[in-house]
Amino acid sequence: MIKWIKIAFRNILKNKRRSFVTLLAIALGFAAVNLFRGYTHNTYNGLRNSAIRGHGLGHLAVYKNGWLEHGKTAPDKYMLTKKEIETIVSIVEAEKEVVLATPELHVTGLVTNGRVSTIFVAKGVIPKDEKAIKEGWVGTRPVTGAPLQDDKLYGVEMAEDLARHLDLKPKSEGVIMAATLDGQMNALNVEVAGTYNTGVRATNDKFIRMPFAYAQELYDTDKADRIVVLLDYWRNTVALRDRLQTKLAQAGLPVEIKTWRELAVFYKRVKGLFDMIFTFIFAIVLVIVVMSVINTMGMAVLERTREIGTLRALGLKKRGVSLLFALEGALLGFMGCAAGMVLNIIVWAIIRYISPTYTPPGNSAPVPLIVNLVPETMTLLMLFLVLLSLIAAILPARRAAKQNVVDSLGYV
Repeated sequence: MIKWIKIAFRNILKNKRRSFVTLLAIALGFAAVNLFRGYTHNTYNGLRNSAIRGHGLGHLAVYKNGWLEHGKTAPDKYMLTKKEIETIVSIVEAEKEVVLATPELHVTGLVTNGRVSTIFVAKGVIPKDEKAIKEGWVGTRPVTGAPLQDDKLYGVEMAEDLARHLDLKPKSEGVIMAATLDGQMNALNVEVAGTYNTGVRATNDKFIRMPFAYAQELYDTDKADRIVVLLDYWRNTVALRDRLQTKLAQAGLPVEIKTWRELAVFYKRVKGLFDMIFTFIFAIVLVIVVMSVINTMGMAVLERTREIGTLRALGLKKRGVSLLFALEGALLGFMGCAAGMVLNIIVWAIIRYISPTYTPPGNSAPVPLIVNLVPETMTLLMLFLVLLSLIAAILPARRAAKQNVVDSLGYV
């Protein structure tokens, strides 16, 4: 086999210019696919962490049955009671994969500075649990002023654009109004402990984070609308969801559990878009590689017709001729992928050194452009392109093997 490979390599060098163009096409295609895959890999990781930790979805969210469908029209009926919260938290936190389980209450209403009023959307959280969820998330945006505190009930974190619209700064005071679960209007004093940038323009003028107890007081209830569960590793999500669903049902708790992937609508849409783009790019590279190898091998067959006849006259069988050309195609694919891998690493290093930034649609702040190196994708793509090049070379190889020996020897 070593001799066959040496012969195939020498045959590739017979027409260096054509072989170089083919190698360049494969290398550029290999690098393009891997660079885009590295970009999407980093984007998916970032969006996943953003959904789980940044937006506070956690890995799992536990709701009372019917909340997602009827919670907006009959919230009191489909909220988790204080006793249910305590029971669910104790069962969930008994699992070794669980880092924490914390109740939340989402509220909406009006916030005013005494002169101007506007709507708000708020999430009531336990401050120490919120801090634990966001811990380790690289996208955490600093709070101007003071963060939420467990011992300060009326201190909230307000989104920057909302605070700017109301002319509120850290330590400023306002009033929050909302309808209680009984339909009565309730108003509470509030202090803006700090302001933060949500990172999304659509939410930066509406969002507020407030202590869980404050949200309960605003709605005049001791209930919660969900329990957020944080795990030690995101790949444990589905298995633990199924296990908890069974245990909570056995405990007589009618709940439904959603994973972060089911709740992260933006993640699903972005992933669907990028997967489609990746498929499109991969299809283009596929066509380029196949056509380049077929063209190179086809020209090689025409130029080496007499050589093929001589080899057949010396006793080389048809299968041997096909094997020789197939090896040349596979070798072209391997060398092109190796060059593409070097090119990929060079571009990756340049991006890491320059550290460019860009502002995605809908974002209120620029984000760094990061491309990951994904060895698994590189390896699989190399194996696929080598196999593809080998198969593409078989077509002209079979034509070469079927040529009449006498006609081949007399070919001019």
